[in-house]
Amino acid sequence: MTFLTGPLTTIALCWRIERRDGVAIGLTDHDRDLLIDGLVHRAAPGMTPSAIKRGDGLDADTMDIASALTSAAIGERDLLAGRWDGARVVLFAVDWTGAEPGKVALGEGVIGAVETDGQAFTAELRGSAALLERPVVEATSPECRAELGDRRCGVAMAGRRRFARVVACVERVVTIDAVEPGPNLYGAGLLRWLGGPNSGLESAISLSDGAGVTLRAEPVLPVAVGDLVELIEGCDKSLATCAARFGNAANFRGEPYLPGIDLLTRYPGA
Repeated sequence: MTFLTGPLTTIALCWRIERRDGVAIGLTDHDRDLLIDGLVHRAAPGMTPSAIKRGDGLDADTMDIASALTSAAIGERDLLAGRWDGARVVLFAVDWTGAEPGKVALGEGVIGAVETDGQAFTAELRGSAALLERPVVEATSPECRAELGDRRCGVAMAGRRRFARVVACVERVVTIDAVEPGPNLYGAGLLRWLGGPNSGLESAISLSDGAGVTLRAEPVLPVAVGDLVELIEGCDKSLATCAARFGNAANFRGEPYLPGIDLLTRYPGA
């Protein structure tokens, strides 16, 4: 790549960012838009990466990307709502004149921690080596380590998802237009927002009672009456619930009868 070593450099840094919901955007630090691989990379001169360090060891490669908040590309509301969490980022350099085709890969990873400061933000880019920091084996626990409906659990979720409309929302309590079929069926489950400003986001459910659903945290963005939501049943991950409610004790992924560290604190007569 001669454009990297010439007396006059024509280097432009570019970012391709792919969110988990399928939205992809392209950004460049050049002063005009660039069309690369069929995607228009919008000019974002204020976007700069920290020093890029690559190594052959097992330490995770990380890099910070800083930029101004712009409504046309990355907005503060979307960042705070978590729409960019876990997004895949590819950083590369190109010749902005187009005289020399091709690109030079500089880094790739997913967005980790995001911080905002006024009208600017800083996002941590974690490389693929960060996956090596995850535990190799699971730790024992009295509760089930599988997620309801996943491959290890095996419970069919087709009849355990229901759509409803929001009737009211006061802080963490969302009232819907349908009563749950059984007591606390949505407890420890998920509420997916399909309409309104929160569309595409998920909220963890703490407990449910009739037509009321209590979330673990308040919705990030305002909720309007009539917003469409999807309610997904949950599980408290206990053996009793697994056997009585789901009839799935054979797939329980926990050790409820294994003595824990509390055994050391017991004394005769307790």
